[in-house]
Amino acid sequence: MSLLVVGSVALDTVETPHGRAERILGGSANYFAAAATLLGPVRVVGVVGHDYPLDQLAFLEARGADLSGVERVEGESFFWAGRYSPDLNDRETLETRLGVFADFKPRIPDGFRDARLVFLGNIDPVLQLEVLEQVDRPDLVACDTMNYWIDGSREPLLALLKRVDVLVINDSEARHLAGTANLVEAAAWIRAHGPTHVVVKKGEHGAVLFGPDSVFFAPGYPLADVVDPTGAGDAFAGGFMGYLAGARGLDSGDLRRAMIYGSATGSFAVERFGLDRFVDLTVAEIIQRVEEFKEMTAFEHDLEAVYGE
Repeated sequence: MSLLVVGSVALDTVETPHGRAERILGGSANYFAAAATLLGPVRVVGVVGHDYPLDQLAFLEARGADLSGVERVEGESFFWAGRYSPDLNDRETLETRLGVFADFKPRIPDGFRDARLVFLGNIDPVLQLEVLEQVDRPDLVACDTMNYWIDGSREPLLALLKRVDVLVINDSEARHLAGTANLVEAAAWIRAHGPTHVVVKKGEHGAVLFGPDSVFFAPGYPLADVVDPTGAGDAFAGGFMGYLAGARGLDSGDLRRAMIYGSATGSFAVERFGLDRFVDLTVAEIIQRVEEFKEMTAFEHDLEAVYGE
């Protein structure tokens, strides 16, 4: 199934205990596409300025990313700089320059409007709603959001949720959106406002899929070294949606498998700075890591050994 992503195409400067990387490729749409194109083609919509090195995205095009929806306009590209704490659990934003992204009005090319799967990256919910007005009845719509929009654009966000099948959100944002400290209650509140499924990201501790009648947990992959966690959540979304685009259906089993593929691609994202790990990442490596996830979570339930005959 055809897959469309709308989000930011940015430049980042990132400082972690492993070093510093200056003006590297970043943005939600880039991380999403880097993960998703390993599983199938992706159509990308975004905006960049005159200073953006689009030639560095050639590896995405070679894997099936259609970047014709990325508009180049006069001005500076979206830029973010941040520094991570020694344990990588907290980060400090040092600088944000929206540049041309401040006036971003997504325009979906005619050839993209029939996408069967749509992922709305973390942008203003008003713009996310405008995207949905430009596409032709997709089979599944997923979106991301953050506290900035929860606080500043709550009504448009609630209107958006009514038109979304899957909300991808981190645990603190889910609690904040629902107004409860209990994650199960938060997921139920969100589902009552529209989405059939809620994916709650918990960073290094994995992600949880809340559905109509079940809960599924995908653990985080144990890594000895985490270099740069910046795009892990977007890479998770790319693996999740990329798997669904190639699946035969969109049932509960497909969504559970998509969670594992998302966890796998998210875990690769943090192994190097920016998109670097995805440049030479192979499908075989993803499948191998998915198999490792399967081994980590499989067990036999021997009732006789516990309770006897």
